[in-house]
Amino acid sequence: MVEATGDIGLIGLAVMGQNLILNAADHGFTVVAYNRTVQKVDHFLANEAKGKSIIGAHSIEELVANLKRPRRIIILVKAGNPVDAFIQQLLPHLDQGDIIIDGGNSHFPDTNRRYEELKQKGIHFVGSGVSGGEEGARYGPSLMPGGAKEAWPHIKEIFQSIAAKTDGEPCCDWVGDAGAGHYVKMVHNGIEYGDMQLICEAYDLLKRVARLPDSEISKVFAKWNKGVLDSFLVEITRDILAYNDDDGKPLVEKILDSAGQKGTGKWTAINALDLGMPVTLIGEAVFARCLSAIKDERVRASKILSGPSVPENAITDKAKFIDDLEQALYASKIISYAQGFQLIREAAKEYKWDLNFPSIALMWRGGCIIRSVFLGEITAAYRENPDLENLLFHPFFNNAISKAQSGWRATLGKAIEFGIPTPAFSTALSFYDGYRSEKLPANLLQAQRDYFGAHTFKVLPEEANERLKVGDWIHINWTGKGGNVSASTYDA
Repeated sequence: MVEATGDIGLIGLAVMGQNLILNAADHGFTVVAYNRTVQKVDHFLANEAKGKSIIGAHSIEELVANLKRPRRIIILVKAGNPVDAFIQQLLPHLDQGDIIIDGGNSHFPDTNRRYEELKQKGIHFVGSGVSGGEEGARYGPSLMPGGAKEAWPHIKEIFQSIAAKTDGEPCCDWVGDAGAGHYVKMVHNGIEYGDMQLICEAYDLLKRVARLPDSEISKVFAKWNKGVLDSFLVEITRDILAYNDDDGKPLVEKILDSAGQKGTGKWTAINALDLGMPVTLIGEAVFARCLSAIKDERVRASKILSGPSVPENAITDKAKFIDDLEQALYASKIISYAQGFQLIREAAKEYKWDLNFPSIALMWRGGCIIRSVFLGEITAAYRENPDLENLLFHPFFNNAISKAQSGWRATLGKAIEFGIPTPAFSTALSFYDGYRSEKLPANLLQAQRDYFGAHTFKVLPEEANERLKVGDWIHINWTGKGGNVSASTYDA
């Protein structure tokens, strides 16, 4: 009988899997590695894993046999059916109390389902978001575990040891029940979509309006990266814009302007619609990628549709334009995170999850793609008030938005004047102006709905009378020709 010495097992030896294994081994844990193509196990052991506390397994039975109890197994394979297939292969060899961890980019409803199914079998299931890419996996990712809380004491030391550290604190903590971990990772990815789109719009404005070459735009991002916009994505944008191909031309200018996507941003936007939350910036970022993808159609449209052009000296004071743009990017970024946390808060209510908001912000401070100095302020805000209704209500962000408004509005004015598309910047400001409006024109919208479809409306308390009672759903015969039967009310 094999003596079980493995602390944790991992299935899936692609780049992320290999690097997580090496990371765990560096922190003193013995890892049992398995891959469906077993030759990959042997190659890994003979090369990257040589001399490390890593055991190779050539079958599921061997993987399980080498693990201490309770057995802890991470599945790091393509989301969807492959995850279910490996769970089914593992189950006959596991005992009650063993732990299966899905570290892939699974959609949270799948994690909810797996959590419930395995709970019935006495197996603790954890869905953990993992962010940081190849380098993060190797040297410290952001980890967002959720699911069976009984599993946390058994995986906490391993997870927090291999996670990135910020000010000595691990970028990993327990998120919440069922699919909460993968839900938070989904929103993280949605915010990532928004951040990337905002940066791309800033680049476009610097290029087309300020007419700066890529080398100069790189310097602008380098300067921004030393201030309030200090972040991983701003840092890599600096590097990308400074990178020249062998012929001395910026490589970025040779890349086809058609963006791809794997679906996590779309999942976030769809879930926001399902929950009725105005997460407009992520939605626009997804649609911007969709618009970029119809390249051939855009080329035809460019020859047919008219619009303003950018004159040679559109900007007379480039320093002010750049400063205004920095404020626009900062303010829009605040809106993006405010919307993201607003969505997470609503999800907690809808799915009855007890979420740890200060820890969620802390998990994103290091290791992950959206890591930034900015997230330190979000962590502090939620530690100060875990029940904070909206980030914009916190004095730090309230003041930051107030200071940024002038530059934010001036930037959008220039974009509109010269016909430069800024969907993310624009929707951020529209959301802000809508959110701070005590009254919106939805009163007219409700009247329209009642006029053509008898969908009813409610009346303002101060305008109530015998005919229009507070709290009642009211239908009016607007033309005198319709009936008095109203439609059922429902939320779509």
